[in-house]
Amino acid sequence: MQNEYDFSNAERGKFYRKDAVVELPIYLDPEVHAHLAALAKAKGIEIDQLVNELLKRDIGLNPPKP
Repeated sequence: MQNEYDFSNAERGKFYRKDAVVELPIYLDPEVHAHLAALAKAKGIEIDQLVNELLKRDIGLNPPKP
């Protein structure tokens, strides 16, 4: 690394995109993924929707429906 860098020609926000969405990669153990995939298929929903429902319920954002 250099001791100093010249940013005099830098352009602020050159790569900034207001509408950019960051998708976080989540790695599941194979048996967890298989179980969740089977549950999602049985419910007729995508696995990401099922995982979101489970996590929201677990942290209290989406209590179970009666």
